[in-house]
Amino acid sequence: MDDELIDEGDIPRSRYTRLPGKGFFYPDSLDEERAERRAKEAIEGSEAVVIADGDADGLACAAMVRETYDAALDAADFEAAIAARLDDGEDEERDESDAEGDESDADDPTEDAHAESPVGLVAAGPYSIDASLERVLAYAADDVDLFVCDLCPDDYEWIAEPLEALAESTASIRWFDHHQWDESTAAAVRDLGVDLVVGESDEECTADVALRSLDHEFDERWAELAVVTRDHDLWIKEDPRSDDLADYSYWAGSEEYATIVGAYGADLPETVREYVADRRVEKEARIDAAVDRAVTHEVGEWTVAVTYGRCSQNEVAETLRGEGADAAVIVKPAGSASIRGSEGFRHAHEVAGRVNGGGHPQAAGCKPDIYDDMLDYAHHWTTEGQACKRVILAAFEAVADEVAAAEEGSDEDGEAGDEMDDDG
Repeated sequence: MDDELIDEGDIPRSRYTRLPGKGFFYPDSLDEERAERRAKEAIEGSEAVVIADGDADGLACAAMVRETYDAALDAADFEAAIAARLDDGEDEERDESDAEGDESDADDPTEDAHAESPVGLVAAGPYSIDASLERVLAYAADDVDLFVCDLCPDDYEWIAEPLEALAESTASIRWFDHHQWDESTAAAVRDLGVDLVVGESDEECTADVALRSLDHEFDERWAELAVVTRDHDLWIKEDPRSDDLADYSYWAGSEEYATIVGAYGADLPETVREYVADRRVEKEARIDAAVDRAVTHEVGEWTVAVTYGRCSQNEVAETLRGEGADAAVIVKPAGSASIRGSEGFRHAHEVAGRVNGGGHPQAAGCKPDIYDDMLDYAHHWTTEGQACKRVILAAFEAVADEVAAAEEGSDEDGEAGDEMDDDG
């Protein structure tokens, strides 16, 4: 493929935000080879391994585990690399199709950072837990301590084989999370001897869970990091630093983020703040474009705003809610979608569950199983996700019917109870 076709430099924003990032066009086979190699380098010889979601919450947990093992990397090299990116005007982004999230190049002094800590870090997404467990099984020493952070499997069978083998070979497995677990999945994981700690999804982020679960005397900056991470992860939005953490975790590689917040906590250093501010210029323009594309639909008692584009979904959803939407759907060029709710809509995970996804009542994600070949993706890009929007709206309608039926049944039960009281 001609690089110029996916080079955003000379393409209008109205066009390139309709397409996935460059990582999408990188063949999965080559991406898997690189991910496998880097995972092997991170895991082999490690005293402990952390499999963590590559967002601010999961990576804060990884930083806490490294602090517990006195295994943090030196932040100086990373700060120098960030300053160099600013000087060069580099504007690369971590594409959602790149689960590993590392973007360093051959000239970056932090290129081998993933192999330098005695606590290996494997950044994973919700759809790659099984592959990450398999890599730990393949490359870790038999007595390794394993931590899994901020990840929830859809069902136990998906992870059963590698997790059962790891339960036999590792010194310990500790799993920290705050998503909503299926009771049978949680029971099966605990039956293996895994120390699974799941916090209340609407009260704690996983950093909170890790902070109170790890046997270590953390100083105050770690507690503050958990509070600020929670502020964004639960969409409380009372501390402006939480947006900095969320944006930085998205734009940085996993090793960089874990190292910087491990060294500085929630108060990011000046170089990082400059980098985040520089990147936000483009971010805000993409948010505006996605909001402009939004169309609202009335589904049951809910107003659902649906849009499309490569953008920061949380901020887009917040804007759409401010314009009156009970729920927002952001369909992404790579084929997945984010569903965000509000106080008036707490069924995001139910909608996502009907279209190959899951999550929280007010924040969920999915990727409908509707893409069979590149022609399907071409249709997706040229129609701004029409097919994806259609199946997600159908899921909203099904959930609306269920909610209405449940409310009707509750009313009937109440009326029957009133009649019994009158007869008595």
